[in-house]
Amino acid sequence: MAQQAEHTLSQALAAFDFGGPAQGALRFGEGHINDTFLVDAGKGRFILQRLSTAAFKEPDKLTRNVVNITDYLAREIARQGGDPSRETLRVVRTRRGEDSFTDSDGGVWRVFPFVEGTVCYQAAETPALFAASGRAFGRFQRLLRDFPAHTLFETIPRFHDTEDRLRKFKEAVAADPLGRAKDCQADIGFVLAREGDCSAALQAQRDGMLPLRVTHNDTKLNNVLMDERTGEAVCVIDLDTVMPGLSINDFGDSIRFGANHSAEDEPDLSKVNFDLDLYAVYTAAFLGAAGDALTEAEIRYLPWGAKLMTLECGMRFLTDHLEGDGYFHISRPGQNLDRARTQFKLVSDMEAQWEQMNAIAARYIPAKPG
Repeated sequence: MAQQAEHTLSQALAAFDFGGPAQGALRFGEGHINDTFLVDAGKGRFILQRLSTAAFKEPDKLTRNVVNITDYLAREIARQGGDPSRETLRVVRTRRGEDSFTDSDGGVWRVFPFVEGTVCYQAAETPALFAASGRAFGRFQRLLRDFPAHTLFETIPRFHDTEDRLRKFKEAVAADPLGRAKDCQADIGFVLAREGDCSAALQAQRDGMLPLRVTHNDTKLNNVLMDERTGEAVCVIDLDTVMPGLSINDFGDSIRFGANHSAEDEPDLSKVNFDLDLYAVYTAAFLGAAGDALTEAEIRYLPWGAKLMTLECGMRFLTDHLEGDGYFHISRPGQNLDRARTQFKLVSDMEAQWEQMNAIAARYIPAKPG
C-alpha cells in the first residue's frame, strides 16, 4: 500500500496548484486508513491524501459529501464572523477545477490547506482538553443544524444501526466458526440481556422524537485540531464518515472514548471505570456550544447515546473475535475479546450511574415559559 501511494505521488503533486512548486512531501500523521502526506510549497503547507478505496468503496460520493459540508461550514463561519481558513477544512481543487484527482492506478487524491498553529492530541490528558473537544463537536452540530442531512451519501451503510449490529452478532454466535463461543458465554449473555436496548434510539427516531442530523461518526479527540497556544479547539477534521445520523451517537462515541482512563484492550477490568465527572464536563461543553440546535428529546437521550455507542462497540469487538479477528487488527490473541470486555464494563458502570447521567443531561433542558 505504501509503495503504491509513493508510486503515483508525483502525479498527484502535479495535479494540484499549491501556489508554488512542491518542495517536499513527507508522510504525516498517525492515521491508518488513508495515505497522508504533508506538502511544503514554500508559501504554504498542505495535506495531500490518497483515499483508501478498501475502506471507502465510492470515493467520488464521499468527496462530494466533504465538499458540500466544508463549503457550507465556510459560509456559516464567515457569516458568524469567524475565520473559515482556520475553523474548517477546505477542499483545494485540482488545476482542472475538480474536487479530487484520480491517478493512473485508480487512486483518488485530495488536498486541504494545512491549518498552522494547531496540534492534534491522541488522548484527553486533562478535563479541559476533553471539554475543548466537546465544544468542537457541539459547535459542529450548531453550525450544521440547517444543513439537509438527507442529501448526504451514507459512506458506511448502517454504521450505527444497533439493531443490525445485534443481528450480525447473533449470526456470529450461531455460526461460531472457530469454536470460541464456549469461552465467552458470559459476554454473549451480557449482550443478549440488553437486546431491547439496541432498539431504543432507532425506535425514538422512527417515532419522530430524534431528528436526522449531519453527524461526524468518529468524534474522538484526535479528530479535533487544537490551538497550540491556547489549547482551545480550532477545527474538526477527518470528515470521511460525515453522513446522516443521530446527534446522540456523536455525543455517545465521545463519551465512550474519553470518559474513562483505561486502555481500550485493558485485560484487568478493575482498571476500567466510567468517569461520571468527565461525562458531566463533556456534556456541559457539548451542549453549551450546540446552543439551541438540539431538541429537548435529543438532550434527554444523550445518556442513551453514551450507552448504545459503548454497547455497539463491544458487540463489534466480540463479533470480530468470534469470526476470527478479520476486521479489527490485533497484535495478540484474545485482544478483541479484551476490547469487548472493556466496553461491557463501561456499559455496566453507566447502568449503575444511570440516574446521575440522566440528571446531568436534564440540567440543560430549557425551562418552559409560564
